[in-house]
Amino acid sequence: MPEGHHDDDRFFYFVDNVKYETDQETVTGALIKAKIPNFDQSYGLYLETTDGSPDRLITDETRVSLEKEHGPRRFITVPPAAFGHS
Repeated sequence: MPEGHHDDDRFFYFVDNVKYETDQETVTGALIKAKIPNFDQSYGLYLETTDGSPDRLITDETRVSLEKEHGPRRFITVPPAAFGHS
C-alpha cells in the first residue's frame, strides 16, 4: 500500500447490491449516479432507511454522508412508476 494511503481514507456504499468506493466522506446524488454504468436518468435513486421510515429519494443535489459510523449506505434504483398504464 502506498505511503500515506490508508483504508480509513476510503468510504464505501452500495447501489443495487454493487459495491462502490470513494475517498469523499460526503457525496451527491449526481456523483453516485455518475459512477453507475449506463445509469438510466429516468430512474429514481433512493437511500434505503433502517428505521422503518420510507426510503429517501436522492436528487442530484442531495448530499449524503458516508461516515463509517453510519455503516455502509445502501441505495436502490427504481424505474419510473406506470401506475396502471400498460
